[in-house]
Amino acid sequence: MSAKKIFLLRPHHGLCLGFFKGYGYSDAFSRNMAAMLTQLKEGAAVRLVKGQDCICNACPNRNTGCPNAARYDQQVLKLCHLALGQELSFLELERQVRERILLPRRLSEICGDCEWFSICGKGE
Repeated sequence: MSAKKIFLLRPHHGLCLGFFKGYGYSDAFSRNMAAMLTQLKEGAAVRLVKGQDCICNACPNRNTGCPNAARYDQQVLKLCHLALGQELSFLELERQVRERILLPRRLSEICGDCEWFSICGKGE
């Protein structure tokens, strides 16, 4: 019997994936994001990590890093009552994000200064 694959995922990418519309830093990044979203929505498990994850792997900025990503991660962990290293289904992460961040309209508190917020924050 094979073990179920667990994808490494930065906590704030639980937000990003929910708003993904096909835009991205590059075509390779957008293709990877779409492929990862499909796999994750099929019930894959994630381990919440600090640093590069399955989304960052195709990012052209992966070597320079994201200046605010650690802060975004910490806010998602705090508001969703999660911890680094925790494993859960992506669908559970999605539920937590929806109930504890999106429905209470707290997205701008986390990532209002993100370059992509104009896409994600439209409904807030």
